[in-house]
Amino acid sequence: MSASEGCEGQGMVLGYWAIRGLAQPIRLLLEYTGEKYKDERYECGDAPSFDRSCWMDKKYSFGLDFPNLPYLLDGEVKLTQSNAIMRYIARKHNMTGDGVLEAVADMFADQLMDLRNVFVSVAYTSADRYESAHRVAETERLPGMLQPLATFMGKYEGPWVLGDKLSYCDFLLYELLDQLRLMFPTLFESHVDVFSKFLADVEALPAIAAYMKREDFIVRPINNKMASFF
Repeated sequence: MSASEGCEGQGMVLGYWAIRGLAQPIRLLLEYTGEKYKDERYECGDAPSFDRSCWMDKKYSFGLDFPNLPYLLDGEVKLTQSNAIMRYIARKHNMTGDGVLEAVADMFADQLMDLRNVFVSVAYTSADRYESAHRVAETERLPGMLQPLATFMGKYEGPWVLGDKLSYCDFLLYELLDQLRLMFPTLFESHVDVFSKFLADVEALPAIAAYMKREDFIVRPINNKMASFF
């Protein structure tokens, strides 16, 4: 079955590598909202070539304006760019924030992307430089980014990023914090009082709890095969 056929017969189609990466928050949001979707996963080859033909052979066959992974197909709607996909799904379910909070949500999502870029730059550092890059991130780059994030978490009254109403930002934040406790456990422990309850609250959402128990839920790998932190 092609991805386009799957879109018509199975709701949306989300295409991405068979890793968590940029798609995991999208998967969480789709599960929470109850959207019917097909999770189309591509797997690159092993070292040293890391063959990507499984994706490259199909890349230009979906009618995407900017062919890339992740992509989302929803009938006539064909999107790439992970945050654009998140916002599209969120708008369908009134999860973008009300009034000025919509702009706050967009700001927060972009701030998280800046933070994610630090994680990714370390994860994909060559093996001989990984320990050094990890140390610099943990002691110099990340603390100054995490402290404002921890402070922000108390700005709006309620358990979620925007207060008492769940938004797409909560799933973006969950994924980054979960990676933080795996990749930088010491740094996570320094903020555990702020972040641990939030993580537990997301994991306790019935749809998410059920998803995390399924065989198709990805715990690892987080990054692709060429990464030093896999």
